Amino acid sequence: METIVTILSLVVALGIFNVWIFRLSRPTAWRGGEAQNMKEEFAVYGLPGWFMYLIGFFKLSLAVLLIAAIWFPAVRPIAGGGMATLMAGAVAMHFKVKDPAQKAVPALCMLGMSLALALLN
Repeated sequence: METIVTILSLVVALGIFNVWIFRLSRPTAWRGGEAQNMKEEFAVYGLPGWFMYLIGFFKLSLAVLLIAAIWFPAVRPIAGGGMATLMAGAVAMHFKVKDPAQKAVPALCMLGMSLALALLN
């Protein structure tokens, strides 16, 4: 079970790093509406610009905690639960702007993996 938890932690954390560091200013097939970057995506959702930085801070911080949880399992429920909460918000935003369901698939997968991490002890 420990191996599965480690893999899930790395998949979620590296996925967040990919989106919020390497692809922040790049278009992807998963962006909300017709957004070409993260700033445009938050605008599509009707959220203020500063909110993008706040969410980014929390997601990156929780991703670091998920990696730390590999060695310090006590932080896993907090990191997984926090990430699951943020991913639920991401899914909700896709539905809010009436994106096709497939645009929400990555966020749904991250939500499921994060919930598993929060609940596996």
